[in-house]
Amino acid sequence: MSRAMLAFAALLTVAAGALAAVEGDVRDGFRRPTVIPFPEGAPYSPQAAALGKLLFFDPRLSGAQNLSCASCHNPSFGWEVPVPRALGSLAVELQRHVPTVENLAEAPRLTWDGRQTSIEQQVLSPIVHPDEMNATMEQVIDRLLRIPKYRKAFRTAFPGEGLVAENVVASLATYVRTLRSGWSPFDDWVAGDEDAISAAAKRGFEFFIGEGGCAACHAGWAFTDHRFYDIGLDTNDPGRAGVDDSEPAGRRAFKTPGLRNIALRAPYMHNGSQSDLVGVLHHYRNGGASDLGRQVDIAPVRIPLMAEMELIAFLKTLTAYDAHVSQPSLPVK
Repeated sequence: MSRAMLAFAALLTVAAGALAAVEGDVRDGFRRPTVIPFPEGAPYSPQAAALGKLLFFDPRLSGAQNLSCASCHNPSFGWEVPVPRALGSLAVELQRHVPTVENLAEAPRLTWDGRQTSIEQQVLSPIVHPDEMNATMEQVIDRLLRIPKYRKAFRTAFPGEGLVAENVVASLATYVRTLRSGWSPFDDWVAGDEDAISAAAKRGFEFFIGEGGCAACHAGWAFTDHRFYDIGLDTNDPGRAGVDDSEPAGRRAFKTPGLRNIALRAPYMHNGSQSDLVGVLHHYRNGGASDLGRQVDIAPVRIPLMAEMELIAFLKTLTAYDAHVSQPSLPVK
């Protein structure tokens, strides 16, 4: 091989290495954190987390003892339910599609409109809300106190305090903070396994972070910036404007959902109005509804048919290898 050819080959090698480094740097922005952050005043406790898991699946936390947290946040469906709106305590559809409870430990605000500012607030709210679980904490405490295994578990998890309402909330919040979406093919690819995802999925990721502009909002390892946007949905729900006086009254802003395990979580949007990922992409292709008579936060995105297929291939790589969570055996009297 001539010196010129050798020099050219070396140049190609350097260029390929530089390109790989740039791609690696981009991937690093989506690398999973190695620890879960817990508030200083609510540190992780394995006893509290185990107790919280029991409570999460226990229907005795609802007024009629027919609903648990897992009734709406089902681990088999990405901690949601596969219907536009779940049924609440009166067997009536709730106002919004159930959001996932995965990957919330870093979230500064929770729920579609951000009205909850802590996981503690979030786990308490549905228990006592009349349209959801429709219980009172006095009712819940009275039931749990009648069960010896619960009394013992609370004494172990909260020495000197035991079974009180604050510790029911604390144990549930501890468990919810541990709910991280499982390791996925995308994570293997980020870690350097080039064969972990298909070439189509890689092109889908490139479109996602580049021409599609998706990563502008779906950022970071959980694929959300935790902010609120009006994406042009045809809805009378005020969203963020209903809880934040600084929001214009006509704006219909909702929180950016994370995309981990997104393929398990149909239907989509705050109202469950999109039945599948194809429908979601068509919504963005159209820039939302065009006849709403309001200014929205998105513009139409050119998504060729091939890019649509590749985007969906990429999104499916965010599904955990094993999304299964075993249901615990609940204590009985």
